[in-house]
Amino acid sequence: MKTYLVGGAVRDALLNIPVYDHDWVVVGATSHDMLEQGFSQVGKDFPVFLHPKTKEEYALARTERKSGQGYHGFEVSFDPTVTLEDDLIRRDLTINAMAQDAEGQVVDPYGGQQDLADKVLRHVSEAFAEDPLRVLRVARFAAKLSAFGFTLAPETTALMKSMSASGELSALTPERVWQEVVKALNTQTPSVFFEVLDHVNALSILFPALDALKGVQQPEKHHPEGDAWVHTMMVLDASAALSNDVSVRFAALVHDLGKGLTPKALWPKHHGHEKAGVPLVTDLCQQYRVPKKTQIFAEKVTEYHGLIHRGLDSEGRPHLKTATFLKVLSACQAFKEMAQFESLLIACEADARGRLGFESRPYPQKDFWLELAKRANAVDNQAILATGVKGAEIGEAIVQERMRLIDAFTKQYSGVKSV
Repeated sequence: MKTYLVGGAVRDALLNIPVYDHDWVVVGATSHDMLEQGFSQVGKDFPVFLHPKTKEEYALARTERKSGQGYHGFEVSFDPTVTLEDDLIRRDLTINAMAQDAEGQVVDPYGGQQDLADKVLRHVSEAFAEDPLRVLRVARFAAKLSAFGFTLAPETTALMKSMSASGELSALTPERVWQEVVKALNTQTPSVFFEVLDHVNALSILFPALDALKGVQQPEKHHPEGDAWVHTMMVLDASAALSNDVSVRFAALVHDLGKGLTPKALWPKHHGHEKAGVPLVTDLCQQYRVPKKTQIFAEKVTEYHGLIHRGLDSEGRPHLKTATFLKVLSACQAFKEMAQFESLLIACEADARGRLGFESRPYPQKDFWLELAKRANAVDNQAILATGVKGAEIGEAIVQERMRLIDAFTKQYSGVKSV
């Protein structure tokens, strides 16, 4: 019975980047052997064990054989005679198919170290094609390792394209797709994930509303970068630089889906794209069972980012009607969840910066809206009650007082020049 450190921990250590998770493979053992040593088993059909002290995962060396469709369509064998090489060959990429023994020696039967040196993402064997989730996993690794300059091997690109054409991607469960999206959004350059999916023809299958943005022209004055797809990818990466919040990054990804609905005859203008995009965001979230809180946040960013931008004109002066200012603050929960409202403004800042030549421009709208929300929320409820109003009149009196506070603030506001 031998134990090996495998997968990402070996890869990341060789790349000199932090290792957070340790996965282990045990060769020459049975489930009974593991339980006798105090390990606890998780999952009946997939014998993975938790170490009694570290709680790290230890899996018996296994082989897999495709027996059905999708991620779960496999027959798995955990025979004690399965070798380490048998186990590693079923993995996705050569750089993930390395192991390390107890003495610290790297076991590399499939050329992972060479591909690490060459910065190449290459599939280990033709078994790669048996699991459609690997199309997303490779795209995610491309995003994770983009700072190192990794590229896809031509044969892996071709294989992923054939997998996209096979129809197998449609068999992926919503939960698995969303898990990969979240992991990709948590990278420094999440745009790479979606660009790789596009390159291997998977984007149109998994995210058709994003695919519809390709080639959609925008006003050159405000969008020198060109089409809405390029802008969306720039906004996504800008959001990753501004916030670690997955909801902010996801909202940045979907905020302009409505532009994909604009008739070509109306290009480059996209009047009303904000509201038009909300149902597309809702459909995407329901398709992949996105957490409700993330969905609602993305819908708000999609619907209101245009008004947030127009809160100040090009000279830095308040630009909306008092009633419109109040409408945005109320709809975006600025009076109930200020932290969430600030996150929404960060997503809008990413939208403003995700444009060619605008990447480092200031975004005074954020500070303006935060101060506006603070002022409009400074209602003296006791003073209102002291006037004798009752029932529905109380709510109306609060609205009128907020309108007064907003009007007073916007009339005296003199901010920095907007972009």
